[in-house]
Amino acid sequence: MRQIIHLDMDAFFASVEQLDFPHLRGKPVIVGGAPNERGVVSTCSYEARKFGVHSAMPLSEAYRRCPHGIFVRGRGRRYREISQKVFAIMAEFSPLFEPVSIDEAFLDVTHSQNLFGTAPHMARTIQERVQAEIHLSCSLGVAPNKFLAKLASDLKKPGGLVVITEQHAKDILAPLPVGKIWGVGAKTAAQLHKLGLKTIGDLQKCDASSLERRLGGHGRHIWHLARGEDDRAVESYDAVKSIGHEHTFAVDVAEVDVIRASLLSLAAKVGRRLRKLGLRARVVHLKLRYLDFTTYSRQTTLPLATDIDSEIFAVARKLFDTNFDGRPVRLVGVSAHQLVGEGEREEQLDLFVPRSEKSRQVAAVMDKIKDRHGEKSITYGLITEHEE
Repeated sequence: MRQIIHLDMDAFFASVEQLDFPHLRGKPVIVGGAPNERGVVSTCSYEARKFGVHSAMPLSEAYRRCPHGIFVRGRGRRYREISQKVFAIMAEFSPLFEPVSIDEAFLDVTHSQNLFGTAPHMARTIQERVQAEIHLSCSLGVAPNKFLAKLASDLKKPGGLVVITEQHAKDILAPLPVGKIWGVGAKTAAQLHKLGLKTIGDLQKCDASSLERRLGGHGRHIWHLARGEDDRAVESYDAVKSIGHEHTFAVDVAEVDVIRASLLSLAAKVGRRLRKLGLRARVVHLKLRYLDFTTYSRQTTLPLATDIDSEIFAVARKLFDTNFDGRPVRLVGVSAHQLVGEGEREEQLDLFVPRSEKSRQVAAVMDKIKDRHGEKSITYGLITEHEE
């Protein structure tokens, strides 16, 4: 039987701020920016959570709930530095190590038990070392699969260590709300509630086929997770999975040309990072968030993988033009997925897709200028609808 450990740092960004600045300890720390700025809470300390503040909440709302909170800007470089130290400790116990985000990761220790003892013992050792060497708290879950391990790490935060066995999984899951299932967001939860399914136990009693008819293939996947079944492997990887950039407007924007100009800037940033890493993208993804925080994601698979700014922008623009409904926009994002190295063969070469050598030369020249004079030294100009 597999033995999977999931580690989740407790209030990570806020905890790092309290670690580095002792005067913040024991106080409601909210990471994300000033309360009068647009944007959302990245994370907050447990002292702030007592007032109803949580991640992804608008900063203005966080201030309304906790006006005496201490609002700070994030320090990405410092958080990455700490994250690497935590992950280095985990990786000592198994090469099957999969980071999920900057503050959480999976570890498959199935074949490490002869060396380091049982999985719960390894989890406790990791937890103690993170506390002793890095002076931060983390919560861990131990279980026979990824879903149960991730769920377990969340049951007794902060500083918890929960073990879920295959024999007791269904009983532990049954009373929990359906929203505790990995991948069940607010919309899916609402659909399940309409079907009278409010707890994971309700899902366990369902017929998998009927749930699949209602929700598609995702329905059957949810049904298996509700029963504690998850065969996904812990995948050790070092490669970049995606590259993306986002921009939050200072004021909600409905002007098409302004939004397109932002998309052009984001596409150029994505293209430059692809070229620096020697990668090309097969998929371009657009993120669009309106003033009411409803968010839409659309993507297109390209006939030829690209790292050219103009090609990335052309796809992002088309996705925007097709899906924009006229409401003021709060945030836009452009990202590249399904990345391939420059030396990898294309799965399909389309002779009817023109590859602009001029665009590649322009991008190369801009790269050289930015390398020498800085990222803001040169940029693209956008032809507006009026000029077109």
